[in-house]
Parts: sequence; structure tokens; C-alpha cells
Amino acid sequence: MPDPRFIGLVASLRSSVEAALGEADSPMAHRLARDGALRASTAERGLALLDMLAEKTHGNLDETERAALHDARSSLRARIGRGAAD
Repeated sequence: MPDPRFIGLVASLRSSVEAALGEADSPMAHRLARDGALRASTAERGLALLDMLAEKTHGNLDETERAALHDARSSLRARIGRGAAD
């Protein structure tokens, strides 16, 4: 059974990266839109946290948790322009 706290954590990190990429309508997205370097570093840092989370939880997630994490990493990596997830 998926842990809603884990799903919430993945969703929160994903939202942070989306805001950094200018894809979310939030005050943080507006601030980041004015500072390209801050935007890029925030997006990279969020993706790095998701990557670390995947590494540390490898083999310990149920299918729903694994899929949520994989989807977030793959989607964000494609938007940022980095290599393949997993």
C-alpha cells in the first residue's frame, strides 16, 4: 500500500522543479522567472533530490510509489534536458 507521505513528498519536489522551470503559477515561479541562474540551480537541485530519493529507496517502494517517482524524474529530466532516468 503506497504511503501518502511519500507520494506527497514526490509531488512537492516535482512542483518545486516545475515552479523553477516557470511551469507553475506561484509567487516562487514569478521570482525565479526573473533570475535565470537561480531558476536553473533550483530545478537541478530539485531533480538531484528526486534522484537521491530513488537511489536511497531502490527496492523498497511499492509499484505506485515507484511509478510516481519514476514519472516525476523522467518528466522533469526531459524538461531540464538531462540524460535518461533509471
